[in-house]
Amino acid sequence: MDTDLPDLITLTQLRQIASPMPQPYRVHVQVDSRTEKLTSTGSPFLEVKLADGGDSLVWRLFDSNPIFNEARSLTRGASIEIMAQWVDTGKYGIEPRHPQMRVLTDEEKQALIGGDPELLARQRVDYADIESFVAAIRDPRLRGVCSLFLERHGERFKRTAAARENHHARRGGLVEHVAQMMRCAVAIVGAYPHLNRDLIVAGVLFHDCGKLWENSYPENSFAMPHHLHGEMLGHITLGLELVNKLWRDLMERPESAEWATMEPAGEHVRLHLLHLIASHHGELQYGSPVLPKTPEAIALHHVDNIDAKLEMLRRGYQNSKELAPGIFERFRPWPVNIIAPLASVPEPVVPVVEDEALALE
Repeated sequence: MDTDLPDLITLTQLRQIASPMPQPYRVHVQVDSRTEKLTSTGSPFLEVKLADGGDSLVWRLFDSNPIFNEARSLTRGASIEIMAQWVDTGKYGIEPRHPQMRVLTDEEKQALIGGDPELLARQRVDYADIESFVAAIRDPRLRGVCSLFLERHGERFKRTAAARENHHARRGGLVEHVAQMMRCAVAIVGAYPHLNRDLIVAGVLFHDCGKLWENSYPENSFAMPHHLHGEMLGHITLGLELVNKLWRDLMERPESAEWATMEPAGEHVRLHLLHLIASHHGELQYGSPVLPKTPEAIALHHVDNIDAKLEMLRRGYQNSKELAPGIFERFRPWPVNIIAPLASVPEPVVPVVEDEALALE
């Protein structure tokens, strides 16, 4: 390896360290899209959306750029290295100055698709937590339908985003979203023990399961395609259909005979689970076909909203321009400028006394 080359970093790291002063770095990225446009004077320029496992970036090239024609030939899905002096321009975001571009080797492409090791490690922990929450469900019917989902669709689940733009909009983002929602939901059940923990955990797992056919990535790409089922039906309708299919398949298994006399009845349990999926957007104008009508449905809607909004704020603090100390520029779809959070008072440090006699004194 050439030790004189600039450091290889991810797009997330680039966002965190970019400044108005040029800094030399390399990034390995995949081309999500390439669009040719015209300036107000009629000159051509390119907008190339670049993506890796954790983030994306729009690169604008004008016809005066020495590699304009080279970039013009880029196709969606191309895996490339860009070595440049990276600058945060403020108005136009981060851009590479004096860029050099090359196609990645097969080995480098595999490493890129593998993703940022730090992000992947967090997502593995999140997925393991989801499995643990599911295993702790006491109702065998809810545990069974959740386990069947993970068994059949776990790999697709791991490469699905929670959204296209607003929150957890990255490969594996849905796993992150669901895991954190489960932690939050279980904490709320601790404060409101009348809530049905089994039902709300299952509802969290399935509330966005239709996004596996709306926001999923191919196995070897960071370019999220549009899926016909997702466009025509939407993730809530797809989620209802999926749960009904899994439930029917579960009830055909031999062990389901043992549940025939369980209370509450299985049909009632299924209906409550479907209600959580149908109502989780909370309002009709936001796409829910029905409003939340049970305690678990209300809790699930707010847990979903909390996690989505806190993730948007996290990205805002990371990516938005600081207008003044502690004041960050608004970002889409947030309606106002955001303010830096108040730091917590640190825990008091208790000195460790090794001498037992001194400790008694």
